[in-house]
Amino acid sequence: MTQSYLSIEGIARRFQAPGGKGSTVFEDLWFSMNKGDFAAIIGHSGCGKTTVLNILAGLDAPDEGAVVMDGKAIEGPSLDRAVIFQSHALLPWKSVLGNVAYAVASRHRDWSRDRVRAHAERFIEVVGLKGAEHKKPAELSGGMKQRVGIARALSIEPKMLLMDEPFSALDALTRGTLQDEVRRICLETGQTVFMITHDVDEAIYLADRIVLMTNGPQACVAEIVDNPLPRDRRRLDLHKQPDFYAVRNHLIDFLVERSRTFKDGLPPDYDRRRPPVVRPAHLPPTPPDGVRAA
Repeated sequence: MTQSYLSIEGIARRFQAPGGKGSTVFEDLWFSMNKGDFAAIIGHSGCGKTTVLNILAGLDAPDEGAVVMDGKAIEGPSLDRAVIFQSHALLPWKSVLGNVAYAVASRHRDWSRDRVRAHAERFIEVVGLKGAEHKKPAELSGGMKQRVGIARALSIEPKMLLMDEPFSALDALTRGTLQDEVRRICLETGQTVFMITHDVDEAIYLADRIVLMTNGPQACVAEIVDNPLPRDRRRLDLHKQPDFYAVRNHLIDFLVERSRTFKDGLPPDYDRRRPPVVRPAHLPPTPPDGVRAA
């Protein structure tokens, strides 16, 4: 059996409240990813999506269980994992080049200044900001700032890219453009990605697998949706894919209806260690009586 590149093994996170009471955000959470996978996690607010991402980033620690990446337990922050936040989180006193170069120099402390600069400039060009290298964040639009954040994260060539709703604050046109660029870059580089999103269409377009979380508190993984759309899908053709609406309807049905009562209706043989993997697919219409399906 092939070992997973990322393995989330029975993690739980609990918070204490005044008066000695506490709450369990999620517990007994299991999930795995192969190298090069693009996974998106969806669930209602309060189910612990951001907490899971913070644990993967090493910014938080589980109360139970462990997370293993590339054969090593995650026990703190590391440049092996890069995070793209909802906000750009740029250093305001540094230029575009300065922000990206700072990350590169942190990753490669033995590199010369010229090599760091050349490497940073390459990723600035990748995200379409060539010519803006010397601008400060205050001189950039929101979309440009987020491009810098993406360039900074990719420039350290991490083993895993973690994205916390990185496009949610952008206008629709800019959001679509950056989604296209991130998808292209990740496909070309084979980047492993874990992303939080509330946007169903974004998850379908970007992700190979979509993790559905039950409602919190005490959330768990309800199921994992295996995206049946081809990996080389294009935005303009997405709605033309025969399986697109099957996947979309399945996700929306979960968020609107099934997530409310999912935990209460778990079958006795439900195994949290092996959440069910489903593959919604378009079914051809039933042929009229007396007519054989091809």
